[in-house]
Amino acid sequence: MSTPIEAVEAYLAETAAERLEDFKAFLRIPTIGALPEHTDDTARGAEWIARRMREIGLEHVHVSPTGGNPVVYADWLHADGAPTVVVYAHYDVQPVDPLELWVRPPFEPRVEDGRIYARGAADDKGQVHLHLWAARAWLETQGRLPLNIRYVIEGEEEDGSPNFRAWLKANRERLAADLV
Repeated sequence: MSTPIEAVEAYLAETAAERLEDFKAFLRIPTIGALPEHTDDTARGAEWIARRMREIGLEHVHVSPTGGNPVVYADWLHADGAPTVVVYAHYDVQPVDPLELWVRPPFEPRVEDGRIYARGAADDKGQVHLHLWAARAWLETQGRLPLNIRYVIEGEEEDGSPNFRAWLKANRERLAADLV
């Protein structure tokens, strides 16, 4: 009989190809939050995250409009007696100019020598994707998460998060946690 961690790790190993393709799909969305011409793309990125959250089994998934790009919220709060953690990340990316300096198009993910290259792969779509798949692995293998989690994924970090403070104030009670 395996431990929960061994089961999660086995699940992640078994789904490696699916996870890579899923990550590439996320990376293809040009969520350049600081550029108004990418407003629709950024909204599409928020909806992509929300859809994955629902598929995983997270609850209270909501894409909140702000004065700028949306904030995505979800939670899973069924670990009685366990701490509640807020996981923060952002899905917006830096602009890609000057485009001619890119070896390949910035939103065409490529894998070379075991590394993935695309705008946002490391900052911060990689972390968003990692958190989603970690939750999925726990829920698929254990039927539960080992702690309570509230996810807050915003779309304006690369531009100084001008609308995030107002969202935080408006959602203060929903964000009660032991750790951020």
